[in-house]
Amino acid sequence: MGRIYLKRVYEQPALDDGMRVLVERLWPRGISKEQARIDLWLKEIAPSPELRKWYAHDVGRWDEFQRRYRVELQNNPEVAHLQQIIAGGKPVTFVFAARDAEHSSARLLKDYLKEVGDVNNGV
Repeated sequence: MGRIYLKRVYEQPALDDGMRVLVERLWPRGISKEQARIDLWLKEIAPSPELRKWYAHDVGRWDEFQRRYRVELQNNPEVAHLQQIIAGGKPVTFVFAARDAEHSSARLLKDYLKEVGDVNNGV
């Protein structure tokens, strides 16, 4: 399995990012496609619109958000697609917009994939 890295879309892309996968349902504000250098946009892997709006990056809701998002991931066919990409062995960077990386859906997605498959820890 390849390594998964996390990077805010507002950070400078790097050659060692590998495949850059945007894991947001909405395109990040204030950034062009050229600046983002996204290889793949998996809108459907992101939390549902209802869950995203409910969470609203309120850390007080983090535990419940994790539980609800994991349920969504269990029923999401895009997870298998993402697992195939990661199985290729090359680095994959989940690109996201949230300011708080520790409480982001991208972090939770990475953790979830580690739990359901053999994914190495990236930085």
